[in-house]
Amino acid sequence: MARENGASAMEVDDSQSDPNMQKFSINVLQLLKSAQMQHGLRHGDYTRYRRYCTARLRRLYRSLKFTHGRGRYARKAVTESCVTEVRFLHLVLYTAERAWSHAMEKRQLPDGPNSRQRIHLIGRLRKAVKWATLFSQLCSVKGDSRTSLEAEAYASYMKANLLFEQDRNWDTALMNFKSARAVYEELGKYGDLENQVLCRERVEELEPSIRYCLHKIGESNLQTSEFLHIGEMEGPALDLFKAKLEVVMAEARTQQAASLTEFHWLGHRFPISNAKTRVAILKAQDLEKDLNGPAAESLSSEKRLTVFDKIFAAYNEARSCIRNDLVSAGNAENVKDDLNGLDKAVSALLVQRTIERNQLLVSIAKSRLTKRREEKNEKVTKPEELVRLYDLLLQNTADLCDLLTSGRDQKSEEVALAEECELKTLVLRAERCFYLALSYGLAGKRVEAYMLYCRARSLAEEALQRCDSAGSSDETMRRELKTLHDESRSNSCIEHAKGIIEEFKGPENLSKKISTISLSGTDKKLEKLLEKLDVYESSVGDSSVKGVTHIAAFPPAFEAVPRNPIVLDLAYNCVEFPSLESRMKKDKKGFISRLWR
Repeated sequence: MARENGASAMEVDDSQSDPNMQKFSINVLQLLKSAQMQHGLRHGDYTRYRRYCTARLRRLYRSLKFTHGRGRYARKAVTESCVTEVRFLHLVLYTAERAWSHAMEKRQLPDGPNSRQRIHLIGRLRKAVKWATLFSQLCSVKGDSRTSLEAEAYASYMKANLLFEQDRNWDTALMNFKSARAVYEELGKYGDLENQVLCRERVEELEPSIRYCLHKIGESNLQTSEFLHIGEMEGPALDLFKAKLEVVMAEARTQQAASLTEFHWLGHRFPISNAKTRVAILKAQDLEKDLNGPAAESLSSEKRLTVFDKIFAAYNEARSCIRNDLVSAGNAENVKDDLNGLDKAVSALLVQRTIERNQLLVSIAKSRLTKRREEKNEKVTKPEELVRLYDLLLQNTADLCDLLTSGRDQKSEEVALAEECELKTLVLRAERCFYLALSYGLAGKRVEAYMLYCRARSLAEEALQRCDSAGSSDETMRRELKTLHDESRSNSCIEHAKGIIEEFKGPENLSKKISTISLSGTDKKLEKLLEKLDVYESSVGDSSVKGVTHIAAFPPAFEAVPRNPIVLDLAYNCVEFPSLESRMKKDKKGFISRLWR
């Protein structure tokens, strides 16, 4: 497939007969974009892309017969004289891509690159710059004007990446980024529609890096919060920028953490002395603003789930710091009480965000459940999946109630939230019961489905009464409970009617089937059956047999087996046997043997 993409993205001008004067044409951006999206970078897998580049280079070396010798390695340099076809240019290009993807692989380590790995990373970026520069030089001689421009933009982009990672020479990095952007802006005005779209996307990917360089130089008034919206863009060209953005945000949170001395939660105030705990809590609060801010409605479900994962990581980091402080607190009771209270508050917030995430999963599953009758090609959500999600929500709500009721001095806010959790538990039980009844109804179990629908309706009525007695102002919950109550009532009537119909039609259908049986030979199935009465046909391995073939129950049931009688010889120890010494053979000894006694 890569060979086909390469063939579609390159053209060779054969108008000149002299092979040294041929001008090759490569659509560099289209070729690389296609290879990256098909081999790992659609999901940010740089390891897979690096392996693809290695395999592609191996195939190119073999097909060009440009190997480096057997046994003793002697590297052959790619020069202008040996570039007789376009695949030699591909050699240099994919070598640069392999070095760049190896560097990006080191950048995406879970804990970040350490000092040794960072040296290796910068070394691979230098290799990428070296090969990209060679590619630009070869294309300026062997390529047409468009190929030469694209190669120059590619080399400028690699040089800028190296300086961007080294955190120095920001003006030179800015100049290279601007040079690449200018080339892609110009190339985006010509060519087919696909090429214009790719050039426009590359310009948009380069824009955040340019703005970051301006920010580092001091020629931009951008605030740190504005970079977050820039970092929401996707693309391989933005991965280095996102790594730098994380560093900038960590520095900003460290500066803000100096002013965060207390943590407020449900009327409590807990002092925070550890700087790492402050930074983790600030990170979680910034991410929560993205979920609850004005731009939250524009976020897709996948992005919201990603934000929730980052919030969980931040709160877990804060909890680990707090518990480390508890271990090192010693016998200071006041410090321990504050740390225990802070740990309880952070744990409660973590459970609340877990409930919100599971509610988002429930809404996604419900939307797929309602669409399953209309769009059969989409992934079908079964009611059992919703039952499992409601089980998780009930467990999370129970954990939150335990946390809220575990303290000695409870504030009024804690009591109110605990009561709200009890009401929420009742609502979740009603919804779980409804979808459990739906699963039984789809399985054809009418009696169980009818009873569960009735139970869901009674739970919904109880929840509505509690809402009225507690004076709850959540109109959305009231509306959902009323809808659940009405649907439970209607579905229970439907299941009742279906059960009665099946009960009345059962004997009728059985009698119809029995009435069609005839021994006169008019039924073809009966004729075949009568013909094969003396023939045994095994259904094991028969493709026409549907379902699992049951020949015998396995393992077999236990059966009583007769046992041999046990004989105990009780008289053996009481019997006295006669002496047999007179019958035993005696040794004959001579005169000499007596002397040795």
